[in-house]
Amino acid sequence: MTTTAHTPYGVGIRAIGGHVPERVVTNADLEQLLDTTDAWIEEHIGIRERRWSAPDEQTSDLGAAALRDACARAGVTPDSIDLLICGTFTPDHMLPAAAVAIGRKLGLTGTPGFDVNSGGCPGGTFALDVGAKYLLSGGYRRIAVVLADTVTKTLDPEDRATGVIFGDAAACYLLEPCAVGTGVTPALLRSDARAYETAFVKREQRVWSTDGSPKKSGFGDNFTHMHGRSVREFALDIMPGFVLELLEHHGLTTEDIDLLVFHQANHHLLRILREKLGLPAERTAENVRRLGNTSGAGVPLALRDALDEGRVKAGDTVVLASFGAGMSHGGTVIRWPAESDFLDPAR
Repeated sequence: MTTTAHTPYGVGIRAIGGHVPERVVTNADLEQLLDTTDAWIEEHIGIRERRWSAPDEQTSDLGAAALRDACARAGVTPDSIDLLICGTFTPDHMLPAAAVAIGRKLGLTGTPGFDVNSGGCPGGTFALDVGAKYLLSGGYRRIAVVLADTVTKTLDPEDRATGVIFGDAAACYLLEPCAVGTGVTPALLRSDARAYETAFVKREQRVWSTDGSPKKSGFGDNFTHMHGRSVREFALDIMPGFVLELLEHHGLTTEDIDLLVFHQANHHLLRILREKLGLPAERTAENVRRLGNTSGAGVPLALRDALDEGRVKAGDTVVLASFGAGMSHGGTVIRWPAESDFLDPAR
């Protein structure tokens, strides 16, 4: 763990909160909405169901619920948070920041908040790294890093390429100081600007195929566009080597990994990535079959499941790796701290 003379401590994830909307959308449901079938989705994507936000449910609603959950798990109150960061590409409004909207719904006053838009899906590592660096700055002792997106509000209702993949969700890393040598290490971050249009939210006017009338997403004339084959090729060509590079940087090999959590893109892609790295299923975490691709929330939610299942213990080496629009990709290594490794955040 890199520290400075002013911050002689590491960055620990004290708790991970999560929240998903109530509405469950199965493959059978999508058969009624899109030109697709349960069999096609299972064969090509491997997702069985996902959660869709209600029309009046905003990104900040999901984020506030995830932050409350993280605080409850840690036994602290939201007003004890020194800094609130939100990783999102679907803020309630273009401004103020979604982090401020979350703080408002939690009744926070005076707590600084800002957003990080790293392309949606990469946020599970990008926003976490931003929060870790702020903790190491010495100016903050308890930081909430919320990953929240209402991706489905950016979808074209007639586009099966995106409609079968995504779900809405939020997660929250609660960061506190921990003993030197434990916690979150500085992330390795990259972007490939040549692939700018591989996955992006396209601003354009669209019309319904049935009658030619104007079509709107939940964000007006903004629609998610994704070239699935290019995303898949990028992930398979780049991410295994990227993980190996990350491990080598820390003097580790795949044998040292106790748990690897990839961005939850789709079930079949995750299986192939795991096989390319030679890792058994029990040393990875996955939630995509029941939640869909939940953008930046996917990585922390899968890690949260592993923690709840007792699959992560003190001293374990946990690797997080995410990728998405831009084709931005990031990874971090965590030496999981024991409860006794956490320092009093009031010190």
